[in-house]
Order: sequence, then C-alpha cells, then structure tokens
Amino acid sequence: MEQPPGFVAQGESGLVCRLCRSLYGLKQSPRAWFSRFSSVVQEFGMLRSTADHSVFYHHNSLGQCIYLVVYVDDIVITGSDQDGIQKLKQHLFTHFQTKDLGKLKYFLGIEITQSSSGVVLSQRKYALDILEETGMLDCKPVDTPMDPNVKLVPGQGEPFGDPGRYRRLVGKLNYLTLLVQTFLFLTPGQGVLYENRGHTQVVGYTDADWAGSPTDRRSTSGYCVFIGGNLISWKSKKQDVVARSSAEAEYRAMALATCELIWLRHLLQELRFGKDEQMKLICDNQAALHIASNPVFHERTKHIEVDCPFH
Repeated sequence: MEQPPGFVAQGESGLVCRLCRSLYGLKQSPRAWFSRFSSVVQEFGMLRSTADHSVFYHHNSLGQCIYLVVYVDDIVITGSDQDGIQKLKQHLFTHFQTKDLGKLKYFLGIEITQSSSGVVLSQRKYALDILEETGMLDCKPVDTPMDPNVKLVPGQGEPFGDPGRYRRLVGKLNYLTLLVQTFLFLTPGQGVLYENRGHTQVVGYTDADWAGSPTDRRSTSGYCVFIGGNLISWKSKKQDVVARSSAEAEYRAMALATCELIWLRHLLQELRFGKDEQMKLICDNQAALHIASNPVFHERTKHIEVDCPFH
C-alpha cells in the first residue's frame, strides 16, 4: 500500500495510515461492502433471508413479490411486482453507481435463454473459453474423454511443472459441472430446461457407491433435488468415514440430502414459494430405508453417529 496522491508525507515512509473508512483491496472490504449494500436494500423494505444471506425478498399486500440475489456486485432482480421492481432500481441508482443491463442473459458464467416454453440455463461460452485457454478448440470430440477403468492413486506419476495452472483448470471444470454433466467439447451448448409443470412438489433422490475409493475405501454420497420436476440442486461428496456396509453408505447419503431439504424448506417458506407440502426423499436401498423409518440400535448400525437419524 502507498500513500494516496495529494497526501504524501515526505520522509514518513516508515509510518502507517489509519483508515477512517474501508478501502478497496483490504480483507475487510467485502464484508464492509455487503453490510452497506444490505442496509440500503433493507431501507427500501426488503427482508434478508436467514437461509441465504445473499437473497432479499419483499411481499406486498396484493400478494406480489420482489426477489433480489446479489453476488459481490452482480445483482439479479425478479418478481411479480413490476412497479416495486422499478422503484427498487431507482433506490439503488440513488445510492450506487449501477447499470441496468435489461433482461437477464448472462450471469456468473451461465447463459440464460427465456421463452414461452421456459428458461434454459447453459454454460456454452464458459466451456468454450476453457477450451480456448487450454488450446483444445480444435481437438477431436470423443464420447468418453477418459478411460473409466483408470484408477488415480496419490503419489503416482510425475509432478506438474505448473501446479497452479492445473488447480485453476480443475476449479473451472468443477464450476462447469453446475449445469453440464457431459464432456464439454462434445456438447458445449447443452443446458438445463426449467418449465412450469403445474406443481411445486419437492423430491430428493439419493445414492452412494460403497467403498468406491481404492486408497481409503471410503464411499461417495450423491443426491439431486427437484422442485416441480425441475432439477435445482445436486451434489457428490466423499464420506468422512468408512462405511461398514452398503446400507450405512446409503443411509449417510440420505442424511446429507436431508440437510439440503431442511435448508430448502426454510428458504421456500421465507420466499412463500409453492405449497407448504411434504417433501419426498427417495432411496433405492431397502436396508437404509428400514433404518431411517425405525432407527433402533442393531449390532451393525449402533456405531452410526447421532447426526444421521434426524429425529
């Protein structure tokens, strides 16, 4: 950090500046910015969600709503209260240097296409940017980009000359799995369609591979959640402990999905979205279902942590 132009004290380079307000680049700056933005939005009458602090909402007496989502300084506003949305924009214009980009088309690497059939989210541009960065734009598309029988083991192979570049690429590929689950070059334009199917039922599906890791024999949990038949949340994560049976692995996957469903119920209730109806959690392992419906102690299940049953 250097002394600002016009306030340079000659011969005092060994001293520090005491700031009276936040400055761009400080580690406290993001928190200070969000605190300021949050207070301005709440002055308008918006409420901050307790389930997700980046979401703000407002409901008027006519049942109309305004939803606002912020990521750093990128803002998305939607809702049925069009007059309220315009007033909210003017309120933001008076406090910040903002620009209205019109109908949402691109947000955080995601392309949005709206039509009478619904809304399509894709990451075509993001995927092609990755291919261009890695010099793979002219590569030949293949159905399977990697041999599925290959088992990667820590410690094998030669170290990377530039591990930072590898980590950046892995991070970008992980972000790409937000929407695209297939090989990016073969189908870069594919996305996810969200449409009105006439209901808002919340359904979760879980699965697990038992002892799938060849090095530590830990299992991997997986789940996906649908609202009204539209996929809105999914996750795959290695479990923290070694499951002693396939039923235990599936049961832990159900516990992971239950956490997501509990959070989602809280968020939907705040936003007054859909009907307050019972959520469904679907699992294909009968033993895990029996444990969940009748959590009594058995010889092979008594060691499972108390955070799994949710009773």
